[in-house]
Amino acid sequence: MRRSRFRYAGLATLLVLGGWTAAGAAPAAATGSPTASAEAPASAGMMEAMQRDFGLTRAQAEDRLAAERAATDVESAAREAAGEAFGGSWFDAGRGRLTVAVTSDAGRSTVAAVRSTGAEVRTVEHSARALDAAKVGIDRLAAPAGVGGWHVDPAANTVVVDVVESERSDNDVRAFLDRARENGPVDVRTVPDAPRTYAAGTVGGDPYYTGNVRCSIGFSVHGGFVTAGHCGRAGAGVSGWDGSYIGTFQGSSFPDNDYAWVSVGSGWWTVPVVLGWGQVSDQLVRGSSEAPVGASICRSGSTTHWHCGTVLAKNETVNYSEGAVHQMTKTSVCAEGGDSGGSFISGDQAQGVTSGGWGNCSGGGETWFQPVNEILNRYGLTLHTA
Repeated sequence: MRRSRFRYAGLATLLVLGGWTAAGAAPAAATGSPTASAEAPASAGMMEAMQRDFGLTRAQAEDRLAAERAATDVESAAREAAGEAFGGSWFDAGRGRLTVAVTSDAGRSTVAAVRSTGAEVRTVEHSARALDAAKVGIDRLAAPAGVGGWHVDPAANTVVVDVVESERSDNDVRAFLDRARENGPVDVRTVPDAPRTYAAGTVGGDPYYTGNVRCSIGFSVHGGFVTAGHCGRAGAGVSGWDGSYIGTFQGSSFPDNDYAWVSVGSGWWTVPVVLGWGQVSDQLVRGSSEAPVGASICRSGSTTHWHCGTVLAKNETVNYSEGAVHQMTKTSVCAEGGDSGGSFISGDQAQGVTSGGWGNCSGGGETWFQPVNEILNRYGLTLHTA
Protein backbone atom coordinates (compact mmCIF):
# COMPACT_ATOMS: atom_id res chain seq x y z
CA MET A 1 0.00 0.00 0.00
CA ARG A 2 2.79 2.43 0.87
CA ARG A 3 4.61 1.57 -2.35
CA SER A 4 1.58 2.03 -4.60
CA ARG A 5 0.64 5.38 -3.06
CA PHE A 6 4.23 6.59 -3.32
CA ARG A 7 4.47 5.77 -7.00
CA TYR A 8 1.89 8.34 -8.00
CA ALA A 9 1.57 10.77 -5.12
CA GLY A 10 4.77 10.66 -3.21
CA LEU A 11 8.40 11.71 -3.50
CA ALA A 12 9.23 13.96 -6.37
CA THR A 13 11.88 11.82 -7.91
CA LEU A 14 13.27 8.69 -6.60
CA LEU A 15 13.02 7.07 -3.19
CA VAL A 16 10.94 3.91 -3.14
CA LEU A 17 9.70 1.48 -0.55
CA GLY A 18 9.69 -1.46 -2.95
CA GLY A 19 10.92 -2.51 -6.37
CA TRP A 20 9.42 -1.17 -9.56
CA THR A 21 10.62 -0.46 -13.07
CA ALA A 22 10.50 3.00 -14.63
CA ALA A 23 9.81 3.41 -18.31
CA GLY A 24 12.46 5.21 -20.34
CA ALA A 25 14.01 5.03 -23.79
CA ALA A 26 17.70 4.52 -24.44
CA PRO A 27 19.67 7.73 -25.04
CA ALA A 28 20.22 9.13 -28.52
CA ALA A 29 23.67 9.18 -30.02
CA ALA A 30 25.82 11.86 -28.42
CA THR A 31 27.64 12.81 -31.61
CA GLY A 32 26.97 13.40 -35.26
CA SER A 33 24.31 15.35 -37.08
CA PRO A 34 21.57 16.91 -34.92
CA THR A 35 18.90 14.63 -36.33
CA ALA A 36 16.51 12.56 -34.27
CA SER A 37 17.67 9.03 -33.67
CA ALA A 38 15.37 6.05 -33.54
CA GLU A 39 15.39 6.34 -29.78
CA ALA A 40 15.27 9.79 -28.17
CA PRO A 41 17.05 10.39 -24.81
CA ALA A 42 13.70 10.83 -23.06
CA SER A 43 10.61 8.91 -22.07
CA ALA A 44 7.43 9.11 -24.10
CA GLY A 45 6.01 11.25 -21.30
CA MET A 46 8.80 13.81 -21.59
CA MET A 47 8.10 14.00 -25.32
CA GLU A 48 4.44 14.70 -24.51
CA ALA A 49 5.43 17.42 -22.04
CA MET A 50 7.73 19.08 -24.58
CA GLN A 51 5.00 18.98 -27.20
CA ARG A 52 2.63 20.62 -24.72
CA ASP A 53 4.96 23.29 -23.31
CA PHE A 54 6.81 24.19 -26.53
CA GLY A 55 3.99 23.67 -29.04
CA LEU A 56 5.96 21.01 -30.96
CA THR A 57 5.03 17.87 -32.82
CA ARG A 58 6.56 14.64 -31.56
CA ALA A 59 9.02 14.62 -34.46
CA GLN A 60 10.04 18.21 -33.69
CA ALA A 61 10.56 17.35 -30.01
CA GLU A 62 12.75 14.38 -30.98
CA ASP A 63 14.75 16.55 -33.39
CA ARG A 64 15.27 19.22 -30.75
CA LEU A 65 16.51 16.77 -28.12
CA ALA A 66 18.91 15.21 -30.60
CA ALA A 67 20.18 18.63 -31.67
CA GLU A 68 20.66 19.67 -28.04
CA ARG A 69 22.60 16.50 -27.31
CA ALA A 70 24.88 17.21 -30.29
CA ALA A 71 25.34 20.83 -29.14
CA THR A 72 26.29 19.67 -25.65
CA ASP A 73 28.91 17.42 -27.20
CA VAL A 74 30.29 20.22 -29.42
CA GLU A 75 30.56 22.90 -26.71
CA SER A 76 33.73 21.75 -24.94
CA ALA A 77 35.65 21.24 -28.20
CA ALA A 78 34.54 24.63 -29.53
CA ARG A 79 35.54 26.35 -26.28
CA GLU A 80 38.99 24.79 -26.49
CA ALA A 81 39.36 25.78 -30.15
CA ALA A 82 38.44 29.42 -29.38
CA GLY A 83 40.98 29.71 -26.58
CA GLU A 84 41.41 33.25 -25.21
CA ALA A 85 39.00 34.53 -27.88
CA PHE A 86 36.06 32.52 -26.44
CA GLY A 87 33.09 34.80 -25.80
CA GLY A 88 30.48 32.29 -24.64
CA SER A 89 28.08 29.87 -26.30
CA TRP A 90 24.37 29.16 -26.59
CA PHE A 91 22.00 26.78 -28.36
CA ASP A 92 19.87 28.32 -31.11
CA ALA A 93 16.62 26.34 -31.06
CA GLY A 94 15.48 27.84 -34.37
CA ARG A 95 18.60 26.69 -36.22
CA GLY A 96 19.21 23.59 -34.11
CA ARG A 97 22.89 24.51 -33.71
CA LEU A 98 25.32 25.69 -31.06
CA THR A 99 26.55 29.25 -31.58
CA VAL A 100 29.98 30.17 -30.21
CA ALA A 101 31.05 33.79 -29.78
CA VAL A 102 34.65 34.79 -30.47
CA THR A 103 36.24 38.19 -30.01
CA SER A 104 36.98 40.39 -33.02
CA ASP A 105 40.74 39.94 -32.62
CA ALA A 106 40.50 36.18 -33.20
CA GLY A 107 42.55 35.06 -36.18
CA ARG A 108 41.14 33.25 -39.19
CA SER A 109 42.67 29.99 -38.05
CA THR A 110 40.89 30.26 -34.69
CA VAL A 111 37.54 30.95 -36.34
CA ALA A 112 38.08 28.04 -38.72
CA ALA A 113 38.98 25.74 -35.82
CA VAL A 114 35.77 26.66 -34.00
CA ARG A 115 33.67 26.09 -37.12
CA SER A 116 35.32 22.71 -37.66
CA THR A 117 33.76 21.46 -34.41
CA GLY A 118 30.30 21.94 -35.93
CA ALA A 119 29.49 25.21 -34.15
CA GLU A 120 28.37 28.44 -35.78
CA VAL A 121 30.50 31.51 -35.02
CA ARG A 122 29.53 35.04 -34.01
CA THR A 123 32.02 37.89 -33.52
CA VAL A 124 31.70 39.92 -30.30
CA GLU A 125 33.57 42.67 -28.48
CA HIS A 126 34.08 41.13 -25.03
CA SER A 127 35.59 37.76 -24.15
CA ALA A 128 33.89 35.39 -21.72
CA ARG A 129 36.78 35.93 -19.33
CA ALA A 130 36.21 39.71 -19.34
CA LEU A 131 32.47 39.31 -18.80
CA ASP A 132 33.02 36.80 -15.98
CA ALA A 133 35.43 39.24 -14.34
CA ALA A 134 32.81 42.00 -14.57
CA LYS A 135 30.26 39.71 -12.90
CA VAL A 136 32.70 38.82 -10.12
CA GLY A 137 33.11 42.56 -9.48
CA ILE A 138 29.34 42.95 -9.20
CA ASP A 139 29.20 39.93 -6.87
CA ARG A 140 31.27 41.94 -4.39
CA LEU A 141 28.61 44.68 -4.18
CA ALA A 142 25.82 44.69 -1.61
CA ALA A 143 22.60 44.47 -3.63
CA PRO A 144 19.38 46.16 -2.47
CA ALA A 145 16.11 44.24 -2.37
CA GLY A 146 14.97 45.77 -5.66
CA VAL A 147 17.73 43.93 -7.57
CA GLY A 148 16.73 40.38 -8.45
CA GLY A 149 20.07 39.07 -9.71
CA TRP A 150 22.68 39.29 -12.47
CA HIS A 151 24.32 37.01 -15.01
CA VAL A 152 26.50 37.00 -18.11
CA ASP A 153 24.42 36.88 -21.32
CA PRO A 154 26.74 35.50 -24.03
CA ALA A 155 24.36 36.31 -26.90
CA ALA A 156 24.10 39.96 -25.77
CA ASN A 157 27.82 40.00 -24.83
CA THR A 158 27.10 41.81 -21.60
CA VAL A 159 26.19 41.34 -17.94
CA VAL A 160 22.42 41.55 -17.45
CA VAL A 161 21.09 42.89 -14.15
CA ASP A 162 17.46 42.12 -13.27
CA VAL A 163 15.62 44.95 -11.49
CA VAL A 164 12.12 44.61 -10.01
CA GLU A 165 9.83 46.82 -12.08
CA SER A 166 8.38 48.75 -9.14
CA GLU A 167 11.91 49.47 -7.79
CA ARG A 168 13.52 50.80 -10.99
CA SER A 169 13.58 54.38 -9.69
CA ASP A 170 14.68 53.50 -6.16
CA ASN A 171 17.80 55.45 -5.17
CA ASP A 172 19.57 52.38 -3.79
CA VAL A 173 18.87 50.44 -6.99
CA ARG A 174 20.15 53.28 -9.17
CA ALA A 175 23.29 53.59 -7.05
CA PHE A 176 23.88 49.83 -7.33
CA LEU A 177 23.57 50.00 -11.12
CA ASP A 178 26.04 52.87 -11.28
CA ARG A 179 28.57 50.85 -9.27
CA ALA A 180 27.86 47.74 -11.36
CA ARG A 181 28.64 49.59 -14.61
CA GLU A 182 32.09 50.45 -13.26
CA ASN A 183 32.99 46.76 -13.59
CA GLY A 184 32.14 46.34 -17.29
CA PRO A 185 29.28 46.29 -19.83
CA VAL A 186 25.89 46.11 -18.09
CA ASP A 187 22.36 45.91 -19.46
CA VAL A 188 19.31 46.28 -17.19
CA ARG A 189 16.27 44.04 -17.53
CA THR A 190 13.00 44.72 -15.72
CA VAL A 191 11.24 41.78 -14.03
CA PRO A 192 7.78 41.83 -12.46
CA ASP A 193 8.74 40.46 -9.03
CA ALA A 194 11.69 39.61 -6.78
CA PRO A 195 12.95 36.00 -6.59
CA ARG A 196 11.93 33.84 -3.64
CA THR A 197 12.58 30.28 -2.55
CA TYR A 198 9.92 27.62 -3.10
CA ALA A 199 9.63 25.85 0.23
CA ALA A 200 6.16 25.46 1.72
CA GLY A 201 4.37 24.45 4.92
CA THR A 202 3.58 20.80 5.59
CA VAL A 203 0.63 19.26 3.76
CA GLY A 204 -0.68 15.70 4.19
CA GLY A 205 0.88 13.28 1.69
CA ASP A 206 3.92 15.47 0.98
CA PRO A 207 7.01 13.94 -0.66
CA TYR A 208 9.35 14.91 2.18
CA TYR A 209 9.41 17.34 5.02
CA THR A 210 11.55 18.53 7.85
CA GLY A 211 9.85 20.41 10.65
CA ASN A 212 7.07 22.44 9.04
CA VAL A 213 8.86 22.83 5.71
CA ARG A 214 7.89 20.83 2.63
CA CYS A 215 10.26 20.38 -0.29
CA SER A 216 10.94 18.02 -3.17
CA ILE A 217 13.73 15.53 -3.71
CA GLY A 218 16.21 16.27 -6.49
CA PHE A 219 18.25 13.25 -7.58
CA SER A 220 19.35 9.95 -6.11
CA VAL A 221 22.98 9.64 -5.16
CA HIS A 222 24.60 6.54 -3.72
CA GLY A 223 23.58 6.69 -0.07
CA GLY A 224 20.88 9.33 -0.32
CA PHE A 225 19.57 12.22 -2.40
CA VAL A 226 20.39 15.86 -3.19
CA THR A 227 18.01 18.74 -2.70
CA ALA A 228 17.91 22.48 -1.89
CA GLY A 229 19.87 23.86 1.06
CA HIS A 230 17.13 26.21 2.24
CA CYS A 231 14.94 23.18 2.94
CA GLY A 232 16.91 22.08 6.02
CA ARG A 233 20.14 22.42 7.98
CA ALA A 234 22.74 19.72 8.60
CA GLY A 235 21.51 17.33 11.30
CA ALA A 236 17.81 17.88 10.63
CA GLY A 237 15.68 14.75 10.30
CA VAL A 238 13.64 14.09 7.16
CA SER A 239 10.32 12.27 6.85
CA GLY A 240 8.57 11.00 3.75
CA TRP A 241 5.10 11.52 2.32
CA ASP A 242 3.68 8.92 4.71
CA GLY A 243 5.36 10.40 7.81
CA SER A 244 7.93 7.63 8.08
CA TYR A 245 11.54 8.53 8.80
CA ILE A 246 13.81 8.73 5.71
CA GLY A 247 17.14 10.02 6.98
CA THR A 248 19.13 13.11 7.95
CA PHE A 249 20.57 16.21 6.26
CA GLN A 250 24.28 15.42 6.12
CA GLY A 251 25.33 18.72 4.53
CA SER A 252 23.53 21.96 3.70
CA SER A 253 24.47 25.43 2.44
CA PHE A 254 22.19 28.49 2.14
CA PRO A 255 22.58 31.33 1.26
CA ASP A 256 25.74 31.75 -0.87
CA ASN A 257 24.79 28.31 -2.22
CA ASP A 258 21.46 26.48 -2.23
CA TYR A 259 22.22 22.79 -2.02
CA ALA A 260 22.09 19.92 0.46
CA TRP A 261 22.21 16.16 0.64
CA VAL A 262 20.26 13.72 2.78
CA SER A 263 21.32 10.21 3.74
CA VAL A 264 18.60 7.55 3.59
CA GLY A 265 17.82 4.40 5.52
CA SER A 266 14.98 2.87 7.56
CA GLY A 267 13.71 0.80 4.63
CA TRP A 268 14.07 3.53 2.01
CA TRP A 269 16.48 3.18 -0.89
CA THR A 270 17.34 5.09 -4.06
CA VAL A 271 16.59 4.60 -7.74
CA PRO A 272 17.71 6.71 -10.76
CA VAL A 273 14.29 8.05 -11.66
CA VAL A 274 12.46 11.37 -11.94
CA LEU A 275 8.73 10.95 -11.34
CA GLY A 276 6.23 12.02 -13.97
CA TRP A 277 3.35 12.25 -11.47
CA GLY A 278 0.98 10.42 -13.80
CA GLN A 279 1.16 13.38 -16.22
CA VAL A 280 4.10 11.86 -18.10
CA SER A 281 6.05 8.64 -17.88
CA ASP A 282 8.74 8.41 -15.22
CA GLN A 283 12.15 9.41 -16.59
CA LEU A 284 15.34 7.42 -16.10
CA VAL A 285 18.50 9.37 -15.20
CA ARG A 286 21.54 8.30 -17.21
CA GLY A 287 24.10 11.03 -16.47
CA SER A 288 24.66 14.72 -15.74
CA SER A 289 26.04 16.31 -18.93
CA GLU A 290 25.32 20.04 -18.72
CA ALA A 291 22.85 21.40 -21.28
CA PRO A 292 23.79 24.68 -23.04
CA VAL A 293 21.97 28.00 -22.78
CA GLY A 294 18.94 27.81 -25.08
CA ALA A 295 18.36 24.07 -24.57
CA SER A 296 15.05 22.64 -23.43
CA ILE A 297 14.75 21.52 -19.82
CA CYS A 298 12.00 20.01 -17.66
CA ARG A 299 11.29 20.10 -13.93
CA SER A 300 9.55 17.71 -11.55
CA GLY A 301 8.27 18.92 -8.19
CA SER A 302 5.75 17.93 -5.55
CA THR A 303 3.42 20.93 -5.99
CA THR A 304 3.18 21.68 -9.70
CA HIS A 305 4.56 18.32 -10.88
CA TRP A 306 5.98 18.36 -14.44
CA HIS A 307 6.74 21.45 -16.54
CA CYS A 308 9.21 22.27 -19.31
CA GLY A 309 10.97 25.39 -20.57
CA THR A 310 14.36 26.70 -21.73
CA VAL A 311 17.76 27.35 -20.13
CA LEU A 312 18.03 31.16 -20.08
CA ALA A 313 21.35 31.85 -18.34
CA LYS A 314 24.14 30.25 -16.31
CA ASN A 315 26.30 31.37 -13.39
CA GLU A 316 23.69 33.88 -12.24
CA THR A 317 23.82 35.50 -8.81
CA VAL A 318 20.29 35.52 -7.34
CA ASN A 319 19.49 38.10 -4.67
CA TYR A 320 17.00 36.45 -2.27
CA SER A 321 15.80 38.25 0.85
CA GLU A 322 17.90 35.77 2.88
CA GLY A 323 21.06 36.66 0.93
CA ALA A 324 22.71 36.19 -2.45
CA VAL A 325 23.14 32.71 -3.96
CA HIS A 326 25.83 32.22 -6.63
CA GLN A 327 26.39 30.04 -9.70
CA MET A 328 22.71 29.44 -10.37
CA THR A 329 21.10 28.52 -13.70
CA LYS A 330 18.03 30.48 -14.82
CA THR A 331 15.17 28.85 -16.73
CA SER A 332 11.78 29.79 -18.16
CA VAL A 333 10.15 26.87 -16.29
CA CYS A 334 7.50 27.81 -13.73
CA ALA A 335 7.41 26.58 -10.11
CA GLU A 336 5.53 27.18 -6.86
CA GLY A 337 5.91 26.67 -3.11
CA GLY A 338 6.91 23.11 -2.24
CA ASP A 339 8.75 22.53 -5.53
CA SER A 340 12.07 23.54 -3.92
CA GLY A 341 14.76 20.90 -4.23
CA GLY A 342 13.04 19.10 -7.10
CA SER A 343 14.65 17.77 -10.27
CA PHE A 344 15.68 19.71 -13.37
CA ILE A 345 16.46 17.31 -16.21
CA SER A 346 17.32 17.70 -19.90
CA GLY A 347 16.61 14.55 -21.89
CA ASP A 348 17.98 11.85 -19.60
CA GLN A 349 20.70 14.08 -18.10
CA ALA A 350 20.34 15.46 -14.54
CA GLN A 351 20.86 19.25 -14.46
CA GLY A 352 20.13 20.56 -10.97
CA VAL A 353 17.82 21.08 -7.99
CA THR A 354 15.10 23.74 -7.87
CA SER A 355 15.96 26.78 -5.74
CA GLY A 356 13.48 29.61 -6.30
CA GLY A 357 12.09 32.13 -8.75
CA TRP A 358 9.23 34.50 -9.40
CA GLY A 359 5.75 33.94 -10.80
CA ASN A 360 3.72 30.73 -10.78
CA CYS A 361 2.43 28.00 -13.08
CA SER A 362 -0.81 29.85 -13.82
CA GLY A 363 0.66 33.11 -15.10
CA GLY A 364 4.23 31.96 -15.85
CA GLY A 365 7.56 33.06 -14.44
CA GLU A 366 11.23 32.12 -14.15
CA THR A 367 12.96 29.60 -11.89
CA TRP A 368 16.60 29.02 -10.89
CA PHE A 369 18.35 25.77 -10.05
CA GLN A 370 21.66 24.90 -8.43
CA PRO A 371 23.67 22.73 -10.87
CA VAL A 372 23.84 19.10 -9.76
CA ASN A 373 27.50 18.59 -10.70
CA GLU A 374 28.51 21.34 -8.28
CA ILE A 375 26.63 19.54 -5.49
CA LEU A 376 28.20 16.18 -6.32
CA ASN A 377 31.68 17.71 -6.31
CA ARG A 378 31.11 19.66 -3.10
CA TYR A 379 30.11 16.59 -1.07
CA GLY A 380 32.00 13.89 -2.98
CA LEU A 381 28.77 12.17 -4.04
CA THR A 382 28.09 9.85 -6.98
CA LEU A 383 24.91 10.26 -9.00
CA HIS A 384 22.75 7.12 -9.15
CA THR A 385 22.27 6.43 -12.86
CA ALA A 386 20.44 3.84 -14.93
